[in-house]
Amino acid sequence: MTATAPHFGPPPSTPSTRRPLAAAALLAAVVGMVFGLLLGGAGPASAHAALTGSDPQDGAVVATAPKEVTLTFSEQVALGDGSIRILDPAGKRADTGAAPRDLQSGSTVKYGVSLHAGLPDGTYTVAWQAVSADSHPVSGAFTFSVGAPSKTAVALPTDEAGGGLVGTLYDIARYAAYAGFILLAGGSAFVLACWQRGAGARPLQRLVVRGWMTLTVATLAMLLLRNPYTGSGKLADAFDLDGLKAVLDTKPGAALVSRLLLLGASALFIAVLFGAYAKREDEREKKDLTFGLAIGGTVIAAGIAGTWALAEHASTGIQPGIAMPVDVLHLLAVAAWLGGLTALLVALYRTPGIDATAVRRFSGIAFGSVIVLTATGIYQSWRQVGTWSALTGTGYGQLLLVKVGLVAVLVGVAWFSRRWTARLIAGGGGAETGSRAGDGERPHEAASDEAQAPGTSAPTAEDPARAAQLARQQAAVATAQKKRIRDADPERSGLRRSVLAEVGVAVALLAVTTVLTSTEPARTEEEAARASTTASAPAAEGPVSLKLPFDTGGTNGRGTVRMEITPAGTGANELHIWIDGADGKAMDVPEVKVAFTLESKDIGPLPVVPARLTEGHWTADGVQIPMPGNWKVAVTVRTSDIDQTTIDKNVKIG
Repeated sequence: MTATAPHFGPPPSTPSTRRPLAAAALLAAVVGMVFGLLLGGAGPASAHAALTGSDPQDGAVVATAPKEVTLTFSEQVALGDGSIRILDPAGKRADTGAAPRDLQSGSTVKYGVSLHAGLPDGTYTVAWQAVSADSHPVSGAFTFSVGAPSKTAVALPTDEAGGGLVGTLYDIARYAAYAGFILLAGGSAFVLACWQRGAGARPLQRLVVRGWMTLTVATLAMLLLRNPYTGSGKLADAFDLDGLKAVLDTKPGAALVSRLLLLGASALFIAVLFGAYAKREDEREKKDLTFGLAIGGTVIAAGIAGTWALAEHASTGIQPGIAMPVDVLHLLAVAAWLGGLTALLVALYRTPGIDATAVRRFSGIAFGSVIVLTATGIYQSWRQVGTWSALTGTGYGQLLLVKVGLVAVLVGVAWFSRRWTARLIAGGGGAETGSRAGDGERPHEAASDEAQAPGTSAPTAEDPARAAQLARQQAAVATAQKKRIRDADPERSGLRRSVLAEVGVAVALLAVTTVLTSTEPARTEEEAARASTTASAPAAEGPVSLKLPFDTGGTNGRGTVRMEITPAGTGANELHIWIDGADGKAMDVPEVKVAFTLESKDIGPLPVVPARLTEGHWTADGVQIPMPGNWKVAVTVRTSDIDQTTIDKNVKIG
C-alpha cells in the first residue's frame, strides 16, 4: 500500500479548519515525495526475469549451424532439463537434451544448450521457460535461421507461463492468502489492542478463525499448484509427488512450508486468545497474558509476512537486505489497518456492546499504520518503477496509478468515518451497557435478570423445560431491544455505513495489490524492451552504397570501388561491385574479395567472393548478414599477380 491517510484520526479538541488544511498539505507533500523519488531514478532493479539477449539473436541468419545456443537473462533464474528447447523446421529436437550449461560470468546471467552436429539449413525455433528469483514463471520463444530462412512446422507459443486454468486458480489462492492473513493478524490485533472484551464475542472469534482457515487452505492450494503453475500448466500435475518434491526444494516451496508451520503455532495462539484469555477475570493476570499474547502474536505474524518477503519481489533486485524487512513492515501495517477495519465493522454490526473507547484506540493504530504504509510504499514504488515513462507506459505502472486512485477514494471515505468517530466519542455513544449479551457470549444469562414478559407467570420449580423456554424468549426480546437501541443511534449508524464503504474500497484495493505482486515490475519491463529494441533494430530503408578509393602501388593501380548492398538488412543480401580506373572508366581486375566483420559481437570476418559479371562489374547473391549492427566492410582488390590492397569502411546494416 502506498501513501494514504488515517482512517480514524484523533478527534479534534476544538473545532478548527487548520487541522484539515494541515492534513491536506501533508497528503500533498507525501504524493510529491512519491513522484519525486519516481523521477529520481536509480540503478537497475529487476523482479521478473527478462530475456535480454541470445546468440544467435532473434531473427538472425547464420552461415553455419552453431554448436550451442545461449540465452542471457536480466536476473537469476531456475532452469530444468527441458527449460530450453531448440526445434528444427520439422518440429524435432535439435538440441542434445542435456541440462542447460551455466555460463554466468560476474553479473551476467547466461545459459547455453548444445546442438546436434551437422544440422541442415532452415529456420530453428528456441522455446524457453524459467522461474524468476521472485518465484514467478516466465517464458518466451524466438527463431533463427541457418543458411537461409525456411518454412517451419513449429508454431511459436502464445500462452504466457503461469496462465490458463492453473494460473487462474493460483492467483485466486494468492488473493485468498493475503485476505486470510489480513483477517487473522488484523482481527487478533484489534481484540488485543482495542477491545479486549471482544475476545468473548462470537462474531469476532469467527472472523479470526475464518481468516486462519482461509490462509491455511490457500497455502496448501498454492503448494499443490506450484508444480503445474511453473511447469506443464496441467491441473492433473498438482498431485504429482515427484513434482511436489521438486517444489519443496525451491525457495517458494520452502516459504510455503514455513508458512504452514507458523500457521500451526498461530492455531495455538487463537486457542489461548479465545479460550483462557477470554475467560480470565483477574485484571492483573489478564494484563500479563495480554503482554505475552501480543509478543507471541507479533512474532508469528512477522514470520508469516516474512514468507512472502523471502520468496517474492522483495527478495530480488536492488537492496534485498533492506527491501525484505520493509516488505514485512508493509504487510503487518496492511493487516493491522484493513484487518482491524474489518473487525471494527463486524463489531459495529454484530456486537452492540462495543464502546467509543475501542473505536478511539483503533483510530490511533490506523494512524500509525498509515505512517508505516506511506514510508514503505514510497520505498517499494522507487524500487519497482523509478521513472515517469515506466509509471505511465507499463502495465505495472498503470496498475500502481489505479491503486493510488483507490487510496484517494479511501481517504475521502475515511474523512467521513473520522467525523462520525468524533461525534461518537463526543456524545459518549456506544457505551457498554454492562450486560455481556451484546458481546455474543451467553445471552440467556444476560436475560435471566430481565423482567418477565407481560402476561406470563413465574415458572415453577417443577417445570424446568418451561423455565428454559421462557428464558430463551426473554433473551430474544432483550437482544431485539438492544438491536433497536443500537440501530437508533445516529452516530453509530453513520459510522457503520462509512466503515462499510471503507471495507468495500479496501477489498478492491487488495485485489489490485494482489495483481501487482504477479505483474512484471516496470523497471524490468523497460529493461527487456530496451534489450529487444537493441537486438532487433529496424532494417535500413533502401540499399547501402559505398565509394572506396584504392591504390595497389603498381601500374594502373589506382581506382575506385563502388559497392551497393541490397536490401542492407539481416538475412540474404545482393552485392554489386563496380571497379573504376583513375580515368573514371570501367577497370578490369583479376580478383575482388569482400569480408564483413561485426567487431562489437566478435563475429567475422565473413568472406564473400563475388563473381565477375562484365568488365569492371562483380556481383554476389545470397550474402548473409546474421544480425544488425555497425559492420566493417573490407574489400580486397588485386590489379596484378603481385599488386593488391585492402580498403575498409564501417557501415550500418540492418
